[in-house]
Amino acid sequence: MVFQFRTTNQVEQTVPYDRAHELTVELRALAKERAGLEAEVKDLEAKLSRARQGYAQAEETIKTEIKETGVLAGVTPMVGPGVRVLVSSRETGTPQGTIFGVRDEDLLKIVNELRVAGAEVLSVNGQRIISTSEIRLAGKYINVNLKRITPPYEILAIGDPVALRSSLEIKGGVVETLREWGIDVNVKTLDRVIIPAYEGPFRYYYAHPVRKPA
Repeated sequence: MVFQFRTTNQVEQTVPYDRAHELTVELRALAKERAGLEAEVKDLEAKLSRARQGYAQAEETIKTEIKETGVLAGVTPMVGPGVRVLVSSRETGTPQGTIFGVRDEDLLKIVNELRVAGAEVLSVNGQRIISTSEIRLAGKYINVNLKRITPPYEILAIGDPVALRSSLEIKGGVVETLREWGIDVNVKTLDRVIIPAYEGPFRYYYAHPVRKPA
């Protein structure tokens, strides 16, 4: 009986110890697993944050590109410093009467000079000048963007006012030549020039965007 009692007592002491050791191992495993899950959560949160940031940056980039495209296409009204050029024929019968009336090529020369001088946006009598705009004679009138315009002709340009004005009034330049021909040309610098958006159609019958190979 004594022998049996001692064995039972030893078993009763061993079982709690083994169980405690087992629980300790499980606890450590759970703690390790929890730490791993927490690290994974932090990693996923970081990836989500980067994804959101990347989306915001991509969205901002797209908005900027849309804005720039709108400016280049002329579909966005623009404002900024620049110059106003008024061109008109002098009345015949005056001491310095007009030798030639204002021609389409005269307006085109002024527009080209302004472009070379850094004009960012241009308009003629309220017609926005874009890459496909034409300034051409149609009968007795001048057309811009297929719209008839009448004198006095107002050319607006946004850019460095001093540079734009200097490019036109340079000695031997287009303005001096037109004045010698009896055409009034008045160039004025402005702190604020407003140029409307292009409202005509975009006509591309033969040209198509080049698609990149997949």
